[in-house]
Amino acid sequence: MRNSDNPQINTSGELIHLLSIEGLPKAMIHRILDTAETFLSVAERQVKSVPLLRGKSVFNVFFENSTRTRTTFEIAAKRLSADVVNLNIESSSTKKGESLIDTIDNLAAMSADMFVVRHSESGASTFLAQHLNKMHGGNIHVINAGDGRHEHPTQGLLDMFTIRQYKKQFTAIRVAIVGDILHSRVARSNIHALTTLGCPEVRAVGPRTLLPGHLEQMGLKVYNDLLEGIRDVDVIVMLRLQRERMRGALIPSAQEYFKHYGLTVEKLKVAAPNAIVLHPGPMNRGVEIDSMVADGPQSVILKQVTFGIAIRMAVMSILASPKTGEKP
Repeated sequence: MRNSDNPQINTSGELIHLLSIEGLPKAMIHRILDTAETFLSVAERQVKSVPLLRGKSVFNVFFENSTRTRTTFEIAAKRLSADVVNLNIESSSTKKGESLIDTIDNLAAMSADMFVVRHSESGASTFLAQHLNKMHGGNIHVINAGDGRHEHPTQGLLDMFTIRQYKKQFTAIRVAIVGDILHSRVARSNIHALTTLGCPEVRAVGPRTLLPGHLEQMGLKVYNDLLEGIRDVDVIVMLRLQRERMRGALIPSAQEYFKHYGLTVEKLKVAAPNAIVLHPGPMNRGVEIDSMVADGPQSVILKQVTFGIAIRMAVMSILASPKTGEKP
């Protein structure tokens, strides 16, 4: 049975869905990160799989395109020995007028155990999870792979995992999130995760037109100047301009944006000497980040992709066996 105050956790405190970082207990975040640590070595084995999800069916239901996210979820599920079905929305019945609920109910009737859902509408994953809780008692799990401008929890978790690999403790670092925070679900997941994990200083950096008005109420320090915003920070999370979500001209031009907010090697020098640079992808080189930084020694962007598989394996394994917390 679900917890009415938090639909992703049941009354026994077990994770039954991953819908958002907001409301996720600190202990659960650490559990996911710790479990992901145990899965890192799977990629180094000759046979890159463990049997934890053998006999389970995972459906990737992506109503928005995202090659990187869908692929890493697929790899993660297969490494756990699950059967994976990728639903092609462009040719699915939803294009013929079938409702979202009818689509999910039909897939559930095919003995689905887990849905990985990406949707353009905020709250879509929560809506589906609540429906499945009602119909199936929380035995079919939902993972939010990004919903509108709400959250992208597994990206937030893999970012936390990446930060922990390089900085060890969250309680002694400064983190700057730079760019189009207004439209970024990744930024929201990261902000919730960092504050829950006790990060003492989280900064939001960007032009006024791309920053929500409530950031200071969430405990963030807000900067409109890039150099001031990243000065002495230990972690920089760069965000892409999400033009597909913008309404109206929020920036003068990509060239002007890069001039003021693009991260270059020279600008990076004002951060802490051992600062790391993250980016959730896809990158717009020459818009929010220079190639010399993206490919440079302080970049951990490709590591994020590698860690993303381990994080998604961890989430799936915990959902599939919440009480035992089985490990490889």
